[in-house]
Amino acid sequence: MKIKALYTGSFDPLTNGHFNIIERAAKLYDEVTVGVIVNPSKKSMFTLEEREDMIKEALKDFDNVKVEHFSGLLADYVNSNKFNVVVRGLRATMDFEYEIQMAQMNARLFDSSVETVFLMTDPGYSFISSSMMKEVHSLGGSIDGLVPESILKRMNEKLACK
Repeated sequence: MKIKALYTGSFDPLTNGHFNIIERAAKLYDEVTVGVIVNPSKKSMFTLEEREDMIKEALKDFDNVKVEHFSGLLADYVNSNKFNVVVRGLRATMDFEYEIQMAQMNARLFDSSVETVFLMTDPGYSFISSSMMKEVHSLGGSIDGLVPESILKRMNEKLACK
């Protein structure tokens, strides 16, 4: 049986922490979908289309990874697309508290064959978040090595347009 995994987030922007989780999930599962969440309540640096394009570029070397976007209830997307696994990344205990609540609620909503799997982020990336990368970058700080090079290039372009 082919195992289909989903890894979701707003990815505004994709960080090397996200990349690390995707890379490891791609080794564990037959197919990994990076699901870019449409969240109208969040102020994004990049449009949905820009985020999808940037993620596709950063992940172009992975044959078993694809990028899609969705809105609405995660469980509806998971069930309608017949995913077997939802991958979640954990950085610290504060992530765990939030993620375990979400996983337990989703367990009630997912089809019975769907599992949530937690992967610990590489310790070298455990302190970073997309919002931190945007803030440090916008204030002129270096985020080299914390986001994929192709993402950093797009962030530099976006900053230059302001």
